[in-house]
Amino acid sequence: MRRRELLTGALAAGATAVVGAAPAGAASGPFDPAVGLEDALFRLPSAAPVPPARLVQQAAAARSDFCAARYTSLGRALPGLLAAASATRDASSGRAREQAGMVLARAYVLAAELALKQHNDAAWVAADRALTAARASGHPVPIGESSRVLAITMRRSGRCPAAVRLLTQEAADLDVGRSSTGAVRTTLLLTAAYTAATSRDRATALGLLGEAQEETERRQAVPGLFTVDASRTQVDVYRIGVLNALGTPDEGVKVAARLNIDRMPTAERRARAWTDTARMWHALGDHPQTFAALRKVEQEAPQEARRPAVRALTADLLYLPARVPGVREFAARTGALPD
Repeated sequence: MRRRELLTGALAAGATAVVGAAPAGAASGPFDPAVGLEDALFRLPSAAPVPPARLVQQAAAARSDFCAARYTSLGRALPGLLAAASATRDASSGRAREQAGMVLARAYVLAAELALKQHNDAAWVAADRALTAARASGHPVPIGESSRVLAITMRRSGRCPAAVRLLTQEAADLDVGRSSTGAVRTTLLLTAAYTAATSRDRATALGLLGEAQEETERRQAVPGLFTVDASRTQVDVYRIGVLNALGTPDEGVKVAARLNIDRMPTAERRARAWTDTARMWHALGDHPQTFAALRKVEQEAPQEARRPAVRALTADLLYLPARVPGVREFAARTGALPD
């Protein structure tokens, strides 16, 4: 009981630092909206089954929180959603059970995504359960979405070759001819390309990236994918990330110049695109451009600017020999300035 009280208190502290404050006045300090998931993942709260339509609505609301980068709200909602989806699936049969299983898988995908953003090891548990629930549902789209987040956890732990194998095997099982499965296949190829790049496998990374680009050129962008879109713009964002990981950020400058990040569909995706652009400029030693991109991250999604990876990039700017105007204030707002 004491552990649960401490976790709940930590989550509330994180919420206090963000909710109700404009970006310019955001408080510094710890921020991990995934911390409250730890107890829920190992012991779901008690919940009764709910009507399928209500369950779908709850899942849609959680997805909206993720896409808008409202991570504190998402962290609060997920334990109840996971519990309700699990109870509904277990109490259902036939089509209703399949539908609840899909919701459960996607709720665990969101839990994994949230934990990954905070470098929280709970991502392993959430991703594994997502894939288990997705396979039980028998639907290829949630299976692909769940495989993607599991592969990201594998990459984060240094198991890049195994992650690439998982992603490419799952991609091969998806029907290219159907728009939804073809789109998920594209996202698996993009994640596989970046994963290969992090282990400096240039040939594999660029080959997978090229295959994903061909997929997007054969069809229109597909809306409604759960956490990441499959579009030509998204391929370009991944290309910048791949080139950064390969140690050739200079090759990404022309790609960044043609990007229209404002047209990307969600605040979370736009903020991630600006983060990759910031990393590119930072690797090239252009600190004013790096800071300009970081400010775009904050404008799009203040809670993205407080992620550990973005705070680390901000801290690098903070301690440069040559001061970049505005960085110290930005660091204080986003939690990158030590107490």
